[in-house]
Amino acid sequence: MDLIKIEKFIDKQKVSLICSVDEDNCPNVKAMLKPRKRNGLKVFYFSTNTSSMRVKQYQKNPNASIYFYHKGLIKYVGVMLKGKMEVLTDQETKNMIWRKGDTMFYKKGVTDPDYCVLKFTATSGRYYCDLKNESFEIK
Repeated sequence: MDLIKIEKFIDKQKVSLICSVDEDNCPNVKAMLKPRKRNGLKVFYFSTNTSSMRVKQYQKNPNASIYFYHKGLIKYVGVMLKGKMEVLTDQETKNMIWRKGDTMFYKKGVTDPDYCVLKFTATSGRYYCDLKNESFEIK
């Protein structure tokens, strides 16, 4: 399996899906913008609202998955990564992924208490393409 090819595929996607687990132990899926930062296939950073339902779910249960896909005319490609999601509120991490236009969502800027970072750390993945699935570990 070509993990570099998977990384390049992920970088091209504009949307990612994140999955949390609710209090009834049911998965909850949400579409998000692509990760703000990525370190290989191991670590992904997303920005979100501290007051969001997802943040509360990840604080109670860090089990998570993220999914990227592309549907072409005749080809569908998907990558699912499983791991843990952390909610980070430290200023250094918030500064690291902050973008100028974020004030549209966080009126008080990078120090807005309703702005936080989701850090996803993957442990394994599954790649789908051309009617074939392949599982892989992430070290």
